[in-house]
Amino acid sequence: MTLGDLREAIERLAASEAPPRDEARAAVASLLDALESGQVRAAEPDGDGWRVHAWVRSGILLGFRCGSNVAIDLPPFHFRDRDTYPTRDPASGGRDVRVVPGGSTVRRGAYLADGVVVMPPAFVNVGAWVGAGTMIDSHALVGSCAQIGAGVHLSAAVQIGGVLEPPGAMPVVVEDGAFVGGGCGVYQGARVGRGAVLAPWVVLTGAVPLYDAVRETVVPAGPDGVLVVPERAVVVPGSRPARGAWARAEGLALYAPVIVKYRDERTDAAAALEQALR
Repeated sequence: MTLGDLREAIERLAASEAPPRDEARAAVASLLDALESGQVRAAEPDGDGWRVHAWVRSGILLGFRCGSNVAIDLPPFHFRDRDTYPTRDPASGGRDVRVVPGGSTVRRGAYLADGVVVMPPAFVNVGAWVGAGTMIDSHALVGSCAQIGAGVHLSAAVQIGGVLEPPGAMPVVVEDGAFVGGGCGVYQGARVGRGAVLAPWVVLTGAVPLYDAVRETVVPAGPDGVLVVPERAVVVPGSRPARGAWARAEGLALYAPVIVKYRDERTDAAAALEQALR
């Protein structure tokens, strides 16, 4: 089956109120194989932006519809989940991927490129794409359909949000060479630009604007609701005064991510972060 044929089948079956179960399961299995091989992605770079492949997420959602709940016993652990989305060996396609012992899970339909390292415990969900040489540290989540570039560092306890519905929504994107500090959260389709650095505990969503103290401007989410961190920006958690006389009288402040500098070509991520925090 060509990719064009697979897309047509997925779109037809997903639009049906009662798709034939065996046909739907076969189409979903073909889609998951294509995702795991890197042949298909939920979203991909397109010029200066990203293009979402809504049919891919429609197919993933179809997999939940046509799957059955089954017991998965891996003593001492016991799970119950859709049989269409078991765990998988991310190196099964011949790629050189390390998953260090200690409780990590990579779900069916995720792609991990050569040189990816997953420290325990971590979770990589269906539809995620992780580029070559990326580190996924302990207690990190790579959510459904998230797109993580090459040479990225996701530090301990980082939460990269996932998205399945609506199918056309932009997933979270972390581009090549970015450094995401411990405890950071990136949600609602936010995009971390190439080489950017997030200090520990930065939280990015489409609802909270980004304050650029270097260029003295406010960076809101775009018309599509996507907040974009500029390339090589160094972002730290900050605050801004809450509006209103009562809030001012009470000394209230709201969380605000702040760009405090931009990396130059000679400054690595760790050095840029250390200088910014000082």
